Amino acid sequence: MIKMAMSQAAASLIRALVARARVERNRILLTDVQSVDWQSLTLTGERHQIAFRVTGLDSAEIARRMCAGLEDAEFSIPGVIVADIAVVGAPARQCDGATELMIEALTVSEN
Repeated sequence: MIKMAMSQAAASLIRALVARARVERNRILLTDVQSVDWQSLTLTGERHQIAFRVTGLDSAEIARRMCAGLEDAEFSIPGVIVADIAVVGAPARQCDGATELMIEALTVSEN
């Protein structure tokens, strides 16, 4: 298993997104994560681009649960506010039955 370097905010957001799917964690693979620092005049945080691959014949349903109402979802991540989050494009079904999706988010530090 290869471990990707990521910030605490990114790791916490990924755990929260996977939990939304309500399946075993090994069904949702993290294929890419990129985070860059973000700041305004009064706030600091990170912009994240997170790619997932959901395996199995029911992958489309799992991806749907993960993404349903995402823009309005409330996340409970200590020290972090999810200020903006959205699915990029439509989840793509692959020939092996897996579904791939990309999520972009802005997290802001509460400190």
